Amino acid sequence: MKGLLANGANGQHVAIDPYQIQRAAKPQDNDVGVGLEILEEAGVRDLVEFYAEESQIVLPRLLAAGRRFDLAFLDGNHRFEGVFLDLIYAGRLLKQRAIVFVDDAQLPGVRDAVDFCVANLDWLIEDEGAEGDIHEWVVLRTGPSDMLMRPIDQIH
Repeated sequence: MKGLLANGANGQHVAIDPYQIQRAAKPQDNDVGVGLEILEEAGVRDLVEFYAEESQIVLPRLLAAGRRFDLAFLDGNHRFEGVFLDLIYAGRLLKQRAIVFVDDAQLPGVRDAVDFCVANLDWLIEDEGAEGDIHEWVVLRTGPSDMLMRPIDQIH
């Protein structure tokens, strides 16, 4: 958000979180809506285009609408198929050679999806790290957009 504000708010942050609002029905969840609440209190809520749906539903709509982005931060569904879909749609939504930050890379499903993109889509691992012994992340740079349409005999 600081970057958006420093640039005169000429950008937009898109956030997708199906649980930001849905958890409100559970009184034991104290973090319900806290992200949106913090944005509101900071006076930057209007800079966030928020979707209370799963990314696998929202990302195809953004693609169909012709949206393009400079950066993606993925920290959603940690199962292979969810991360895989997020990465594939990110590759189509991002500008060529853009950055994708993937959280929770220590989980097998997340790592397998990342490894697929590196092996098959010419994506590069720019950086990776860990926070303690149980939390890892990886920063990817997407490959050329034509890799998404590569010949079938080039799939690993």
